[in-house]
Amino acid sequence: MPEMPEVQGLVDFLRGRVVGHAITRATVTAIAALKTYDPPITALQGVTVTDVQRAGKFLDLATDGGTHLVFHLAKAGWLRWYDAVPATVLKPGKTPIALRVVFDDGAGFDLTEAGTKKSLAVYVVRDPSEVPGIARLGPDPLDADFSRDTLAGLLAGRRTQIKGVLRDQSILAGVGNAYSDEILHAAKMSPYALASTLDDADIDRLYAALTETLAEALAEASGKPPADLKDAKRRGMRVHGRRGETCPVCGDTVRSVFFADNSLEYCPTCQTGGKILADRRLSRLLK
Repeated sequence: MPEMPEVQGLVDFLRGRVVGHAITRATVTAIAALKTYDPPITALQGVTVTDVQRAGKFLDLATDGGTHLVFHLAKAGWLRWYDAVPATVLKPGKTPIALRVVFDDGAGFDLTEAGTKKSLAVYVVRDPSEVPGIARLGPDPLDADFSRDTLAGLLAGRRTQIKGVLRDQSILAGVGNAYSDEILHAAKMSPYALASTLDDADIDRLYAALTETLAEALAEASGKPPADLKDAKRRGMRVHGRRGETCPVCGDTVRSVFFADNSLEYCPTCQTGGKILADRRLSRLLK
């Protein structure tokens, strides 16, 4: 799933290529992906992109027509850029492409989504705050005014596992499954620790891990084209997606806990005092 650093990488890439260019065509091929009807998708035709911004994991293309093209790539979505968009005709239901946008210079992009569970979302709105997911967003951890005390305030009184708190977009914008694993590994913190039980030293470590991990990933994503962003993300991971491999900090084996549709990765020595967290799939089988 694209998270804040990769989404910001896409924003920076698009800003350098589409600002000042008019949209000549926007074609939806996955009807379920389009979540709005007023303004219609046709309202994008002929308008010029004036800026590209990010809100959490949402991308926002602002235009001089007073409309915004906003999209969220969800778990399996991605953006495929073309310097010259193919002339092939898109057939609804016959392609992984959900949306194709073409600009006045012939360049453009497709939004694609792999798999059968379709969650990619496209919105055409007059104001980004009209998108429900954006309206619910918590603060962005890389905003200049996001401080250690801001984080402490978000955690206070929450009897929720810290892994879930980091992933909850209404609490903290932009962090997903992968970077929450990386942040907790850097903070030497169990993913099951309750937010409300963290002391001052814990919060200090978590704040440093949160801001430094995201800043490093953002720097790694900066300047890369969309085709390279996924590999750059994978290369930067220390524990996420590395089950069975060696922890680069202590040499222990990275472990996983599996849930219904995802997993978390952690290092027992670095994060849980050597304790192996129960694998939910195996636990169910043993009942």
